[in-house]
Amino acid sequence: MSSNNNRDEKNFSQAALDYHKAEPKGKIEVIPSKPHSSQRDLSLAYSPGVAVPCMEIHDKPETVYDYTGKGNLVAVISNGTAVLGLGDIGAEASKPVMEGKGLLFKIFADINVFDIEIDEKDPDKFIEIVKGIAPTFGGINLEDIKAPEAFYIEQRLKEELNIPLMHDDQHGTAIISAAALINSLQIANKDIDKVKMVVNGAGAAAIACTKLYISLGLKKENVLMCDSKGVINHKRENLTPEKLDFIAHTDIETLEDAVKGSDVFVGLSKGNVMTPEMLLSMNENPIVFALANPDPEIAYDLALSTRKDVIMATGRSDFPNQVNNVLGFPYIFRGALDVQATGINEEMKLAAVHAIADLAKEPVPEAVILAYNVQNLQFGREYFIPKPFDNRLITKVSSAVAKAAIESGVARKTISDFEEYEHQLLDRMGRDERLVRMMQSRAKSNPKRITLGNAEEYNVLKAAQILYEEGIAYPSLLGDKKYIKEQMERYGINLDIPIIDPSDDDQKENRKKYRETLWKLRQRKGMNEYKAKRYVRQRDYFGPLMLKHGDTDGLIVGFSKNYTSVLRPVLEVIEKDKGVDKVAAMMMILSEKKPIFFADTSINQNPTAEDLVNIAKMAEFTVKSFAIEPRIAMLGFENFAAISETSKKVAKAVSMLHEKYPKMIVDGEIQPDFAMNADHLSDYPFSKLGTTPANTFIFPNLESANLSYKILRGMKVAQVIGPILMGLKQPVHVLQMRSSVDEIVNLATIAVLDAQRREKKA
Repeated sequence: MSSNNNRDEKNFSQAALDYHKAEPKGKIEVIPSKPHSSQRDLSLAYSPGVAVPCMEIHDKPETVYDYTGKGNLVAVISNGTAVLGLGDIGAEASKPVMEGKGLLFKIFADINVFDIEIDEKDPDKFIEIVKGIAPTFGGINLEDIKAPEAFYIEQRLKEELNIPLMHDDQHGTAIISAAALINSLQIANKDIDKVKMVVNGAGAAAIACTKLYISLGLKKENVLMCDSKGVINHKRENLTPEKLDFIAHTDIETLEDAVKGSDVFVGLSKGNVMTPEMLLSMNENPIVFALANPDPEIAYDLALSTRKDVIMATGRSDFPNQVNNVLGFPYIFRGALDVQATGINEEMKLAAVHAIADLAKEPVPEAVILAYNVQNLQFGREYFIPKPFDNRLITKVSSAVAKAAIESGVARKTISDFEEYEHQLLDRMGRDERLVRMMQSRAKSNPKRITLGNAEEYNVLKAAQILYEEGIAYPSLLGDKKYIKEQMERYGINLDIPIIDPSDDDQKENRKKYRETLWKLRQRKGMNEYKAKRYVRQRDYFGPLMLKHGDTDGLIVGFSKNYTSVLRPVLEVIEKDKGVDKVAAMMMILSEKKPIFFADTSINQNPTAEDLVNIAKMAEFTVKSFAIEPRIAMLGFENFAAISETSKKVAKAVSMLHEKYPKMIVDGEIQPDFAMNADHLSDYPFSKLGTTPANTFIFPNLESANLSYKILRGMKVAQVIGPILMGLKQPVHVLQMRSSVDEIVNLATIAVLDAQRREKKA
């Protein structure tokens, strides 16, 4: 077992190095945000045009927010003295972490970031450097600076700068855990001013957490704080100024004694320091926040097996109630930037606390439930902190922070219409790959067996490694076992997963039963038993037959063969869903905006009006499975004219859809650029699309659909996922030729979700 763990750790370490080393280097980049194609554009962007806004800012400094990107630019700054759990590794070595923080700012709140690593440990010199560069930024996020210097640095900079500034290591955990504390106390039916709390850890996060809890009503005299030497009590000497604030007048000295009779345990220390006996010594309905990572102070499963009444949160994503800073800092800075706040004050932090706490009590949207693949998600012991993939966080938290900034007098700019502001926030969030992250999270909650054909190819092997190590699926490799092993050794990919060789001796019994099945399916369609016996040794038939017999939950084939030739055996073996006359294929297109879907991209060359109706219905069902409300445009090269034969066909399909499915949001025939533009749609007030752009596009023929998505794929302006086969009884998908690793992983993820859905339905 340990050798497997060592191998997995080595694989992951190499994957991490490969990820960061891949071109382009780093995790964030700067791209132009203004037109720059003509000489006139360049003369406006730089000399001589740039002099005009320069003088405007000189005369009216506040206009810097109007004429530059300052208002949406945050600096992530560190001196590398306390990086993750790695300690003082230096400024340069901290850069990957700071870039990563920048990535989170961008993908969760659309905030631009420059990461700045300062090679200076002297607090006063560090402060002067930060002050010197502060005019560049709309806000500053301090990161990974060791205590006690972190307290001094943050306090000085907050006093001397007039932009939002926060040391996230302190306040991020404090804000999220404070929201969790409010809700867990409600579940436990306990009052914050009466509970006894033990805080294990006395670093920056622990101090900030405890101070914030006190501002919520926790009595200071009811807190026992412990560091590595035990309880911080009146007998202790040589304490830092921050620890002096939490001296308890008690003879209790050990953590074991401290937790006896307590109501709340907050761990910000190291793994496995709380024993079952210690947990048993706590009061009824004990609240345990075991936030050490990767190993909590007490393991989640151990805590629940010790006490059924425990109310628990951890810092891990694989257990309920994850205290994750990403629930807070992106949205706190978003709200602060949007009102041009002069700082992040206590009112703003408390507003974030209550917004996060309140959100967990609201009904959970279907999209979030689907993302985590749970039957139900409602406020209670297993859900008292919102999930990171909850799209409502940006509207609830950012709005609350912005309002608090305005009401507390630190906002330079006001927001008059918060409903419109929330719409603007949601529009920002169409620009990332949140859908892929949600799909993968949902897959991980109940991974399925996925068989990958063409397993000797590097991209397929690498995808299998990612699926296995990320826990998205239980992959197996289909092909020539000897050759696959040679390729794995060649590429340095170590995977302890099944390799299925149709010609191998260990598949003798499977070949026999698969041959019988194939012959029964095809004996009246030109196949004799001899052919069936020969075909089951071919992976193109063996894979679908595995799926047919339940020997795998999903199948991914293709990669190096013509799509049609790979699809044929699939259609000969796997039945169509009830009511489906013809299967179809759909592509998911992830651009900088919201995801869109194209159908039919791969199968039906010249569909009839009736075929288009069926394709539209299958597309509607598939898009809904991603927790997206489908708005379907039936495409043509005319807008509601029906002059050409193609347009007449599409118009007929639309008429049938309107008659048979009146609640379906579908219309056409319409040109794609009109269907994607709210202003253009307003010219057609009779359309069922209204003025909200379409997200699902049904093409009139295969050529137009196939060429459209392949142009996008070739230009690399969007991530293309698919083709997603629609209309089959079991999850099987055929890769595009030479699919990338990400494309294979994403399609396999969809196969897992498909298998989960069918399992739930069954």
